[in-house]
Amino acid sequence: MKYCDQNQTQFGKIIALMAMLLGTTGCTAALTPRDPFPATPPEPPLESTVPRELDKVTLPRYVIEPPDILLIEGVKLVPKAPHKFEIFDVVLLRVTGAYPDQPIDDAYSIDADGTVNLGPTYGRIKITGLTTEEAEDFVRSELSQILTDVDVSISLLQSSGAQQVTGQHLVGPDGRVNLGTYGSVFVAGMTIEEVRNAVEAKLAEKLEQPEVFVDVLAYNSKVYYVVTQGGGFGDNVSRLPITGNETVLDAVAALGGLSQLSSTKIWIARPAPNGVGCEQVLPIDWNDITAGASTATNYQLLPGDRLFIAENKYSRFSAIVSTTLQPFERIFGAVSLGTSTLNRITRFGLANTF
Repeated sequence: MKYCDQNQTQFGKIIALMAMLLGTTGCTAALTPRDPFPATPPEPPLESTVPRELDKVTLPRYVIEPPDILLIEGVKLVPKAPHKFEIFDVVLLRVTGAYPDQPIDDAYSIDADGTVNLGPTYGRIKITGLTTEEAEDFVRSELSQILTDVDVSISLLQSSGAQQVTGQHLVGPDGRVNLGTYGSVFVAGMTIEEVRNAVEAKLAEKLEQPEVFVDVLAYNSKVYYVVTQGGGFGDNVSRLPITGNETVLDAVAALGGLSQLSSTKIWIARPAPNGVGCEQVLPIDWNDITAGASTATNYQLLPGDRLFIAENKYSRFSAIVSTTLQPFERIFGAVSLGTSTLNRITRFGLANTF
């Protein structure tokens, strides 16, 4: 019996020790909801690391994600030799020996039929599918039927493929941007410089040492959320873009202020980055921010923040009472209408009732 009692005592100590270890792990107590407004809030540190109105921080380098919109402009887009002229290429064509009053020395666009239009005297000459040397020889032979002592020089000014690169590009759900005939390139999770290098590497498959300029035209992927309780009528969620300068006051101003269903009980729920560390719940003193002009709780909003605006308790109670009584009111209304109809039938007869 003593041996059994000793084993039970040791087992109880082990269980108690495991319970203490489990109770001390993690960021918050398990199965215990947190109160953003505790009865005795802890004293804030002397130097808080939470950014606020007069102590803002610069956000980390912007990372491209869907559905951002990029602006890509070609700085140097020269096809690799030997380039064969294509429809909508722009060429610089110079001819010596042409008629003085009808010179050929200008930029010409290759039309949809593959020809360049040199005017009514010289006509149209097809050069698509030819290299620069082949096009010069062909144009020279065609013009030699009209002119004598002709020399032709042709150079590429603009490739039709370059027109597909320059412009606005939406980052698709797969994290890629489409570069037209040059294919697509994966850019999600990259900075601006990394995107530029990735685009240039993709274009280098068909172009000679390409150079592009890349910038973000629309910052669509970094947002914060404002959750407003509806006083028993459902919650409203607004998704607002982050510019790097928003505070709590800015977020409420974007909503047009607090509604009649809202209270001044507000807090920020800030998720932990990548699930590492503790998420934060930052209580906000609305009266101090507005009437007191205090910036202590006018925190700077960061990407992914949830600004939660609690409902007015009286409005919620009124909504619950109204929702609860509404079915009975309908029943009583139907009964009253039926009773009134029967009374009219009894007193005046069926024909005078309708």
